[in-house]
Amino acid sequence: MSAHPVILLLSGSLRSGSSNESVLRTAVEVAPASVRTVRYVGLAALPHFNPDDDTEPLPPAVAELRAAIAGASAVLICTPEYAGTLPGSFKNLLDWTVGGTEICDKPVAWVNAAAPGRGAGAEATLRTVLGYTGAAIVEKACRRITVDRRTVGADGVITDPEACEQLRELLGVLAG
Repeated sequence: MSAHPVILLLSGSLRSGSSNESVLRTAVEVAPASVRTVRYVGLAALPHFNPDDDTEPLPPAVAELRAAIAGASAVLICTPEYAGTLPGSFKNLLDWTVGGTEICDKPVAWVNAAAPGRGAGAEATLRTVLGYTGAAIVEKACRRITVDRRTVGADGVITDPEACEQLRELLGVLAG
């Protein structure tokens, strides 16, 4: 096991070119040397949540999700807002965490990459669902970092120094 805290990065977007993906790609690049980041990429593989299937043995994709959460010191979420709330696929991911204990008491924060005036519905839903899971929301690490598409390089990483510094700082807070 690593001596450095591990922050699991969860994207709520299935679109590879999304601002949320850019935020998490950038988080990997700017993380303090004392922090290890791991991106979860199994969102599309998760089956529809069915309480009848929330028993051992878990569906393989669900077991992988829960293992990733269990192996992390903290979780950072970056999700879009869709129709005033979370995208269905990401809500499905969160539904799979309710029946487990992996996220209970685990430090969790989110980055809202929505345009100004947008994203509040996703934040409110995250707060509600994470409350049901028992996650420990780290308010000081929850941020709004608006992504100007002109500052995203061809590699999907944000080049804006201010956004990069905000990400580096929040990762340090979340890891602390």
